[in-house]
Amino acid sequence: MNNQLKEIGYNAKKTLGGLQKLGSSKKNDALLQVARGLLTDTDEIIKANENDMAHGRENHMPQGLLDRLQLTPERISQMSEGLEQIASLEDPIGEVLSMKTRPNGLRIGKKRVPIGVVGIIYEARPNVTADAFGLCFKTGNAVILKGGSDALNSNIAIVKSIQASLKKLDIDKNVISLITDTDREVTKEFMQMNEYLDVLIPRGGAGLIQAVVKNATVPVIETGTGNCHIYVDETADLSMAVDIIENAKTQRIGVCNACESLVLHEKIATQILPMIKQRLQAHSVEMRVDERGLKICPDLIKATDEDWGTEYLDYIISVKIVSGIDEAIAHINKYNTGHSEAIITTDYNHAEQFLDEIDAACVYVNASTRFTDGFEFGFGAEIGISTQKLHARGPMGLEALTSTKYIIYGNGQIRP
Repeated sequence: MNNQLKEIGYNAKKTLGGLQKLGSSKKNDALLQVARGLLTDTDEIIKANENDMAHGRENHMPQGLLDRLQLTPERISQMSEGLEQIASLEDPIGEVLSMKTRPNGLRIGKKRVPIGVVGIIYEARPNVTADAFGLCFKTGNAVILKGGSDALNSNIAIVKSIQASLKKLDIDKNVISLITDTDREVTKEFMQMNEYLDVLIPRGGAGLIQAVVKNATVPVIETGTGNCHIYVDETADLSMAVDIIENAKTQRIGVCNACESLVLHEKIATQILPMIKQRLQAHSVEMRVDERGLKICPDLIKATDEDWGTEYLDYIISVKIVSGIDEAIAHINKYNTGHSEAIITTDYNHAEQFLDEIDAACVYVNASTRFTDGFEFGFGAEIGISTQKLHARGPMGLEALTSTKYIIYGNGQIRP
């Protein structure tokens, strides 16, 4: 194993004893100190980010990924606010979830505990650096980060700021570590650090996630890509639907909760498709429609079968016209990635059917898919959005970064 990697793993593991002894008050004080530190270091962080942005443009990084990479004073302020929100949340560590008394008098309870050392592999999303620290620290976990090379300077600056704030409170800086070696072999070794890592969480595109799932020997919580749909039902408020679609598609195109696919009921398609076209073309969004859509708007582009399952992360959206809610649900469940799906309707029964039958982590009625986010859900931030069904699903906040153990109280019982 790479010596630097081994040292990082050893130091992270060594911090757990002290970290898990910190009380909620001390952890919250540290989070607030780090939040203030990020604001103080804004200029330095943005300067580092500008270097990454310049390299990204030189390497012809797509606009959606550049948007994910960019840090602004507002975004750094949001990172800081996220840490403040995490500090304000109830500490889940130590919570006793249940306590039952057995016939033999044993009292058996279940208690929340930290996972241990959390590893995170992510792409050009420097905001993840602060979010991951905040959530892991609050839950008594050390975190080792492996960011993408595209955001290396930004990540180094953010970790430097965090560690400086921790030092002021005499907290071991190794509760957060950043792997700066960009060699692919180092990344692969990181995925197999069973001696030091308790869980590994990938955040990024389909290629990164699948590489981690296939190569990791450490347990993985799989986060997913977002081929998110909005279905406009026959009873929808069309004006509201257009507003929601515009927001879900164009507010930020390079994020996993952006809408990539529209499904329209045939009874309102003739009326709403031109409305959507006019609104989205103002943002230069390319619309790829099926045969029925082409008959309504002949100047649009014909969709291929590949379009139905594509997460574009770009100014492109697919459009499918269906005969009713059953066909809409079948189409969405066939092509979605288990992330976020929405229905626009005034029909209560259709709304409930959609909520019941759509297989996804987050299912919306009359709202934008853009709300699938730890901050928006009141978690302060998120460690990722899990699209799997084991342990955690959806935006992963504090509780998703805990495990449990059983605590048993006796008064001399022995097993016969």
